[in-house]
Amino acid sequence: MTNALPINQILCGNCVHLLKQFPKNSVDLVVTSPPYDNQRDYKGYWFDFKGIVAGLIHVLKEGGVIVWVVNDAVIDGSETGTSFKQALQFKEMGLNLHDTMIYRKKGISYPSTNRYYQCFEYMFVLSKGKPKTFNPIKDRKNSWAGHKGHWGKANYRQKDGTMKVGNQDHVIPKYSVRSNIFSYSIGKGNTSKDEIAFKHPAIFPEKLARDHILSWSNENDVVLDPMCGSGTTCVVAHKLNRRWIGIDISKEYCELAEKRLNSVGAFSKKLMDFNLASL
Repeated sequence: MTNALPINQILCGNCVHLLKQFPKNSVDLVVTSPPYDNQRDYKGYWFDFKGIVAGLIHVLKEGGVIVWVVNDAVIDGSETGTSFKQALQFKEMGLNLHDTMIYRKKGISYPSTNRYYQCFEYMFVLSKGKPKTFNPIKDRKNSWAGHKGHWGKANYRQKDGTMKVGNQDHVIPKYSVRSNIFSYSIGKGNTSKDEIAFKHPAIFPEKLARDHILSWSNENDVVLDPMCGSGTTCVVAHKLNRRWIGIDISKEYCELAEKRLNSVGAFSKKLMDFNLASL
């Protein structure tokens, strides 16, 4: 695999080791969700955050984007703050924190008795320099669509300190760019129509993956999920005509992801089980 990009494959192994073998600057977009503190039983595997980030920086193209979906556990009555620590570590290791987005869940799991119901997770959008691709989703309906809107004149400060008066008269479009809070219904029939996906304990909505893949990549771009679990990112990338790569340390989940990809007709070679001792 050295010096060759394993396009449209699920790789079983430790992504820290495998990413080192990828060509440098070869991936356009990463959409992934790491294990959340101790909230998930991930077959006893250890999560090497800094090693993963170093690998992602190695493979990410200039202008490439990472979407990092994460949340915190509550331990001894306090949220851990791990999500924020990770965002800051990404910055310390050279990436830009392009946007702090929210994944809002329409529905509440495990309501708390001593705090407001928890209904969101973070989606940190990190970039290697300025994002090279942004295709904004425009589905926020405008109640005044079709009317000619005059919202006053905006003033713009010029480099020499003078003010330039703008004119904001325009016809209000039917839809505008959405906010950075993405809301999704969750649970069976919503997160995914594919029942086999729920054999994994923590899947994010296919629509979440779709919206980020549409936003931060173009057709034929390479989309990577280094902790692919049930393969949601790869399945959606295939449907959107992107090239994809999935990695997971659990052979059970790799086989699950491969089954899902086969069910949608994706090209997926026989599962490759890398011997980490030989790397």
